[in-house]
Amino acid sequence: VQLQASGGGLVQAGGSLRLSCAASGVIYSMNDMGWYRQAPGKQRELVATLNDDNSTNYADSVKGRFTISRENAKNVFYLLMNSLKPEDTAVYFCTAFLIARTLNGRPWGQGTLVTVSS
Repeated sequence: VQLQASGGGLVQAGGSLRLSCAASGVIYSMNDMGWYRQAPGKQRELVATLNDDNSTNYADSVKGRFTISRENAKNVFYLLMNSLKPEDTAVYFCTAFLIARTLNGRPWGQGTLVTVSS
C-alpha cells in the first residue's frame, strides 16, 4: 500500500497545474488527506488539507489559488493550483490516513516537483 504523487512539472508564473495522489493496493478507506511542500533550504510546510467532515484548510499563501479535492471511487485526491507564483516552486508531497488490507496508517507519497518560472 502506497501513495503515488504525480502531475508536477515546469510552468510559467500565472499558469496552472493539477497534482494527483493515488493510493494503490486494497484500500478500505482514505481520509484526512493533505498536501505539503518543501522548497530548497526550507522546512516542509502544509499546503492544504481535506478533513473527514469535508472541510478544507489552506495555507494563507495559497488561499484562493489552490483547491484540494478527492475522487472517492478511485482513491485519488488532487491539488489544483492556479495563478502559480515562483515562490510556489517546491517538491509537493501527499499524505492520507489509510485503512487498507495491509496497512492502517499515514504513508507519504514520494513527492512531485513543481517549478514555476518568472
